[in-house]
Amino acid sequence: MDVPAPKSYEIRTYGCQMNVHDSERLAGLLEEAGYVRAAEGSDGDADVVVFNTCAVRENADNRLYGNLGRLAPKKASRPGMQIAVGGCLAQKDRDTIVKKAPWVDVVFGTHNIGKLPVLLERARVQEEAQVEIAESLEAFPSTLPTRRESAYAAWVSISVGCNNTCTFCIVPALRGKEKDRRPGDILAEIEALVGEGVSEITLLGQNVNAYGSDIGDREAFSKLLRACGTIEGLERVRFTSPHPRDFTDDVIAAMAETPNVMPQLHMPLQSGSDTVLKAMRRSYRQERYLGIIEKVRAAIPHAAITTDIIVGFPGETEEDFEQTLHVVREARFAQAFTFQYSKRPGTPAATMENQIPKEVVQARYERLVALQEEISWEENKKQVGRTLELMVAEGEGRKDGATHRLSGRAPDNRLVHFTKPEQEVRPGDVVTVEVTYAAPHHLLAEGPVLAVRRTRAGDAWEKRTAAAAAKPAGVMLGLPKIGVPAPLPAPTGSACGCD
Repeated sequence: MDVPAPKSYEIRTYGCQMNVHDSERLAGLLEEAGYVRAAEGSDGDADVVVFNTCAVRENADNRLYGNLGRLAPKKASRPGMQIAVGGCLAQKDRDTIVKKAPWVDVVFGTHNIGKLPVLLERARVQEEAQVEIAESLEAFPSTLPTRRESAYAAWVSISVGCNNTCTFCIVPALRGKEKDRRPGDILAEIEALVGEGVSEITLLGQNVNAYGSDIGDREAFSKLLRACGTIEGLERVRFTSPHPRDFTDDVIAAMAETPNVMPQLHMPLQSGSDTVLKAMRRSYRQERYLGIIEKVRAAIPHAAITTDIIVGFPGETEEDFEQTLHVVREARFAQAFTFQYSKRPGTPAATMENQIPKEVVQARYERLVALQEEISWEENKKQVGRTLELMVAEGEGRKDGATHRLSGRAPDNRLVHFTKPEQEVRPGDVVTVEVTYAAPHHLLAEGPVLAVRRTRAGDAWEKRTAAAAAKPAGVMLGLPKIGVPAPLPAPTGSACGCD
């Protein structure tokens, strides 16, 4: 008796780190239901194609419907193929998606990703689209099965949702109010991951350092950082993204005093103008923001600080923009994710007066990028001559094959390309190198590797790679490096922007 081949799946992910981690869960759910990942390069040839969408940027809708349109003829020629749309755009548009793309089989929201396998089966049996959008969280996502894409680094959600009301952001309306996990559950997940070989974790939340507001403990986040420091085998702890309003002195002290919390901080600025910050409904001002940066640098001198900035918010004057440039000069960010303001229906900012002409926004954006590029390069040049321990990364150096180099992340998360040593080095292992050259978005260590430390994380990568080689070829979930917490690539506009 012939056994039918298992159905294949492909997940295409857009948007922030929260979506990336949700896609790991969607993959875990589908594999638990018997699906297998599609072969590499399938490009829509899978039995099930899932779009995990983002609603932050203005072109999100066009991008989704364009991709759905390209899949329509494939679906028409392949009986049994299914298409599902989830994520923030699905939560926002719900019935509109099926009206615009009637060949979609399932639409699900941010609060009920655990229902995907059931909805796919129901759509198959009933032969009609299933649209199910929960208005509140049905179960904390971390209780769902997860197929993590990295053997050595992992996201760990500590909360979902957001209590802020930023006038440019639609995410709180789609993700809901903040819900915190119990500290014991978070630490149990981290310990389990470390037991599997993971040596770096990134704590994840829409507003990560507000953790504790839902459980009534204002110092819960700093306590959590310190607790991470007691977990044997956990070498690196990061978190993203904090809000300046909730960035308190106890958090700075925990960062400075917990050895495995890395000297890195991603602190969204959005604007340097107090007038614009007020219009954005951001609950801090320039002086408060720069004060946090000063305290972090005093406590952690080698910290790399990065940020998000929006250019062209409604009503932004040339003087307001100059204030943003002033903060960039004072803060000396290692990198900045820079965005042109994007009008999103349903947000207060979309109906504000004095929307800035596109050409003005573009000109300011180019000035900001040029300034930040100059500062990034100057800050990276200060790293030349330093000896750094790098965690070897997988797939982060696009030219590594041609240059006979490998790539890794420094403790402050700077990307470093280094000379490939004679000794075998695996992703997750640690190497010691001396920085010899700086570019705006990466460093080079062109001399010989000074030391190689093989790690349990490298063992885990090797074991997973061997297991994957014994199976049919698979493919990533639609994003390079998905599941590998690397929040500091060269700014490309891929950060959430809701921070």
